[in-house]
Amino acid sequence: MQLSNSEEQLMQYLWKREKAFMKDLLLAYPDPKPATTTVATLLKRMIDKGFVAYNLYGKSREYYPLVKKKDYFSKHVNTLIKTFFNDSASQFASFFTKETDLTKEELEDLKALIDKEIQNKPK
Repeated sequence: MQLSNSEEQLMQYLWKREKAFMKDLLLAYPDPKPATTTVATLLKRMIDKGFVAYNLYGKSREYYPLVKKKDYFSKHVNTLIKTFFNDSASQFASFFTKETDLTKEELEDLKALIDKEIQNKPK
């Protein structure tokens, strides 16, 4: 299951804080802030989708993510590779390195990461 853009934005705030009450989430938004009812609706949908849960303290709910950011992003990237790059990580990497405005330093950092992963793979 996937999050809408609005849900994903809210999830980013929740991932950053790890746990948050409604007031904390509202403060995270830039001005103009959404209505409390809008955020409450988003949270309800995210709970229904299995992305968020909460602990009840009296009448207050402290929300927390059930899905790790890394797991969500990884699934997104894998779907992107499968859908747009014929399930080829090489095609994705080629597109990513040629069609983005990466600096030489960023490309060298990527190369170092890839070289390190190659060394760590069993033969």
